Amino acid sequence: MAIQLKSARVERWPVAGAFVISRGAREHVDVVVAEIDDDGAPGRGEGTPIDYLGEDATGCRDAILRVMPHLAGMSAEGARGAIQELMGPGAARNALDCALWDAEARRRGVPLWRLAGCDGAPAARITAFTISLAAPDRMAADAAAAAEKGFCLFKLKLTGTGDRERVAAVRGAAPDARLIVDANESWGQIDLLAEAEALAELGVEMIEQPVPVGADALLDGVYAPIPFIADESCQTAADVARIGAFYDGVNIKLDKAGGLTEALRIADAADAAGLAIMVGCMLSTSLAIAPAFVLTQRARWVDLDGPALLARDRENGFRFGGGEVAPPDPKPNP
Repeated sequence: MAIQLKSARVERWPVAGAFVISRGAREHVDVVVAEIDDDGAPGRGEGTPIDYLGEDATGCRDAILRVMPHLAGMSAEGARGAIQELMGPGAARNALDCALWDAEARRRGVPLWRLAGCDGAPAARITAFTISLAAPDRMAADAAAAAEKGFCLFKLKLTGTGDRERVAAVRGAAPDARLIVDANESWGQIDLLAEAEALAELGVEMIEQPVPVGADALLDGVYAPIPFIADESCQTAADVARIGAFYDGVNIKLDKAGGLTEALRIADAADAAGLAIMVGCMLSTSLAIAPAFVLTQRARWVDLDGPALLARDRENGFRFGGGEVAPPDPKPNP
């Protein structure tokens, strides 16, 4: 058994409207796709470069091309172990790692969740739907439109200024929705407890990454009425022990972790530390969501709306309806 790289390429997918957070706006997303063959069993994986780590899709593609000669003659399982040492976390390793998982599952004839050691097949879950950063009235309108489509859990992108007004506007437009917020590191200069208390009064149930990476100690002694979840501050399993004293949970994203292999390690570390798990994603197609979905049965919050934020998705992608994300319909027998 030996793997071969069939393709490593960059694809561009348009966003539906624009995706705006505190660090900027995007009208499209460039992803890197790895396709391999494991003795006749195909495998595909997709990674979205993390811009705040300086990644870009072309560089990720080139990283995959550089590492493949070092994997010559290896099985998919052996190559998965090797790339944990040969490549750092990020989108390139994620795409290749997930392609290797996919190929191994197909070659063995077992579902990915079983190969990953999960207790059962993951079922449909309520997913957050992201409301991009904008003026309060714009965010309220976007939330109302999303509610009409059946979404019932909204993740609001915030920026550290005027956030209470944004949340209040969304609450007014979608009074029955569940709300979580993502500050994207923008709350380093504000009263964290006062802000958390104000948002809790508006029904917010969780705050993601309030402070900048490296400034996590700002949360020390802040006993907020709602949990703080680490995103950018928790990239790998090794980070869990370092940030566990300041956060109540971690957001696991395969692109940050560098694939499903490390994501499973993060989940184990979070469980051991008594931290809640959130499973998130970058802007992506359903190809990237498939391996992340195996973690949803372990998660308190699921935020896998990447494909729902695109103008179009891959054929036979994940299904979004009634506020839930569900696996694609089984392909009919020929």
